[in-house]
Amino acid sequence: MASTQTEHSTTGTLPPPQTPIPFTFANGQRTPLSSILPPLVFGTATFNHQYNNDPFALDTVGLVNSALTHGIRAFDTSPYYGPSEQLLGDALATPSVKEAFPRNSYMILTKVGRVGGAEFDYSKEWVRQSIKRSLERLHTDYLDLVYCHDVEFVSPAEVLEAVRELRRIRDEEGTIRYVGISGFPIDVLGDMAEMILRETGEPLNAVQSYANFTLQNQTLAGPRGVQRLRNAGVDVVPNASILGMGLLRRQGVPVGALGDFHPAPSDLRAAVRKASDLCDAHGERIEVIAIRFALEAWIKAGALCGSKGDPASGVTWKHESIDEVGGTKIGVSVIGVSRALELEKTMLVWRSIVDGLEGGEDTAVQAGRWHRAWEWSRNRRLAVQILAEGVQDILGEWFDFAWPSPDPGFVNQRKKDTTVA
Repeated sequence: MASTQTEHSTTGTLPPPQTPIPFTFANGQRTPLSSILPPLVFGTATFNHQYNNDPFALDTVGLVNSALTHGIRAFDTSPYYGPSEQLLGDALATPSVKEAFPRNSYMILTKVGRVGGAEFDYSKEWVRQSIKRSLERLHTDYLDLVYCHDVEFVSPAEVLEAVRELRRIRDEEGTIRYVGISGFPIDVLGDMAEMILRETGEPLNAVQSYANFTLQNQTLAGPRGVQRLRNAGVDVVPNASILGMGLLRRQGVPVGALGDFHPAPSDLRAAVRKASDLCDAHGERIEVIAIRFALEAWIKAGALCGSKGDPASGVTWKHESIDEVGGTKIGVSVIGVSRALELEKTMLVWRSIVDGLEGGEDTAVQAGRWHRAWEWSRNRRLAVQILAEGVQDILGEWFDFAWPSPDPGFVNQRKKDTTVA
């Protein structure tokens, strides 16, 4: 990535002691999620046959170890993501990772409810079994945050049942710390968050949206998105799939072992190809612009439902506090990568973005990095914004377009008497 500075590797140095994430639970009160959730989350949907022909061939141990080494302290997964939970759990359980990173130094986020492409089970019985299985696969005694996965595919009553059971497990068994929902349609997420607050008197800790704050679709930042969710009491709104499920790539949507799963219509794909040509003409790859734009812009756009958790420094074995870069809430983003080079490039982008935050100039100097890193970051932000506006012009009617989810006529194929395999 020619437009981003390189960092010097410190491989071989001994790690400093990794401090626990400061979670407390006393007198019925738990630490607000927005004060401890790291603003950069490693998403493992890529550890799946949708994005890769053989996820078992990926160096998942190396990826997880590298992510932790560069400051990432949260991992997002799901039983629906094929072998993702098992691969992530096995990576976190390796002796080298366990020695350097105790379980309380990072957060695990997973999901319940989505079983297959057309199978959903939000019953309290399935929720209990799914949580038990996730704990086993992830080799952990507790889950930091559990979402109801893709709530638009089931009824509000089913979502309410699942949320109530998750909260019962949280309160009575202690194997869950926070509860949320995830999904795609902005209006459905708002409806569900308001319904849960109305019916239970308790707001959701988190609502994860995906592909709704990208170069192509930015509705999550509008009044139907983060503002409405905040009004419903939601604490944190993570922004996931910043490449639009792989849509915003020069080579097009990813095609893994399951074939072309992407719901984007052909005309939208054609518009993205034209936008990619614009980026090429200015010496950029559309995915580089898309990643930087979404990560950087969501820091401010998502701050209303953001977090003060420690940001990843992006530098090997370098711890960094949010207080060193302004000390205010910043929007939470989820990144997904499959290979070491992708992770390296993404972390270099993140490091540069953090350098541009308030306080970033002093932090860079104190850390011995380039004394003009802050200035470079600000100038890079302007260049990315200009190209982002050019992409928006090319997309035209396809800007802020959201494909239907679920497809019209969807029928849940789940048989309720199914048990966990």
